[in-house]
Order: sequence, then structure tokens, then C-alpha cells
Amino acid sequence: MNQRFVLPLSLITALFAAPASAADLQVVSAGAVRGLIAQIIDDYSRQTGHKFEFTVGTTGQLRAIIASGWPADLIIVSGPLMAELEKTGNLTPGSRADLGRIGIGVVIREGAPAPDVSTADAFKKAMVAAPRIAITDPTAGGATAAHLSGVYQRLGITDIIMKKAVMQVGGKEVAEAVAAGQADIGVTFISEIVPIKGAKLVGPLPQPLQDYTVYTAAIPKASTDPTSARAFIAALTSAAMASRWQAAGFEPPK
Repeated sequence: MNQRFVLPLSLITALFAAPASAADLQVVSAGAVRGLIAQIIDDYSRQTGHKFEFTVGTTGQLRAIIASGWPADLIIVSGPLMAELEKTGNLTPGSRADLGRIGIGVVIREGAPAPDVSTADAFKKAMVAAPRIAITDPTAGGATAAHLSGVYQRLGITDIIMKKAVMQVGGKEVAEAVAAGQADIGVTFISEIVPIKGAKLVGPLPQPLQDYTVYTAAIPKASTDPTSARAFIAALTSAAMASRWQAAGFEPPK
């Protein structure tokens, strides 16, 4: 499997400079599902012989990639972005499948004392007390950035957060920065915390502050292999995969 990960928007055009083999199934995915999808792709490829080209980006980057007309066979994005794309008429009717929903969690370095984040007030105290806070760059267009900005405003700690911010391009990088000791605490999708070695999930955001994002798959009309794309969607949504989605931090879509 060939993988391409998060790129600056200015470099997205480089994706088209060296197109993958026509035999590769082109999968474009949001970062929140990258770890699990990459594992499933590896297993599926071994079982079926299919080759994949796997591209990962933030919501903003994926919007730009897809709008550019890159010939993807399958896209995996957040529900809100999928709703935008459905309005363009560029997706195959009836191909959409909801995969699971994920909440936002708090991450610390493994072995560090775990703060209380069980209530909104406790979460606020934990953030105020942390010397360095890893956050996703709001300009990168990540799915959690806008919601968390609203949370910080609601709690009256926006200025405090920004003064302590260790800015990262995406949620995976937030968890990695905390695991590496570059920040003391971070907040991102639970699915981007669980796979990172050295990162520890303290717990989910308390319900008054929580936000869930459904991730969904669909086949663009530009797909050159819709039959294989449908087969892969069927594998992703099969009962056999339910435990893997759960282990990655996802809940069934609602």
C-alpha cells in the first residue's frame, strides 16, 4: 500500500505529478480514521490482492483535493463534509455508507499524572493548569478545531489556551506531540489518541462539551473501479469489523 499523509494546501497539486498505477484503488481519507483504515487496507490487500493508494488529510485539505477532480475511487470523510460533497452531484447515488462516530478525548503522556476531566469545570481547571497545550491549527480545517474553539470561548479560556498552544497540523500530531513531551496535554479525536505509542487517553470530553462526528464512505462518479470500491465498503461495514472499530474508539453511527 502506498500512503500519502497530511500535506500543506500549497502542495496538494504534487499529488497529481506522479499518479498511481491504474490497478491501485484510490482511497482518500480524513485523518481521524487513518490508523484503522490503514490496518484494514493492509489486511484486505493481503486477502484479496488489491493494491491501494491511500491519501490522508484534514477536512480542509480533503475538500480541496476532491474539488480538484483527483480521480478517487473511495472517499472517507466526516458527515458534514460528505453532505457538502453530495450537493455537488459528483458522488455515485446510493454509495454512501456510515462507518461509525467518534468523540473527542483528552490526551496526556503515558506515565504522567492524569487530571480530572469528568466535568466541564474539571476540564477547564486541567487546561488552565497545563503549562503547554497541543492543539490543532484552526487554519488547517480539521474537524475538531471549530468545535473546540467554541468550547474554549464558552469556558472563557481562549486567551489562556492560545498563550500555551503548541500548534499542530492535525489530531494525530497533537497526540504525538504530547507523547513526545512537547506538550503536557492535548485534545483531539479519541481515534487519533488510541494508536499513538506513549500517549494516554485520560477520558472523553464531559458530555456538556462533547461533540461526535460520524465518518462515512462514498464512491465518487470519477472512480475508475466502483465495483472494487463497493466491495471494500462492504468489508468496512461488515459485522466482522465491528470489534475493530470499537477498539479504535468508534461507536456505531447514530
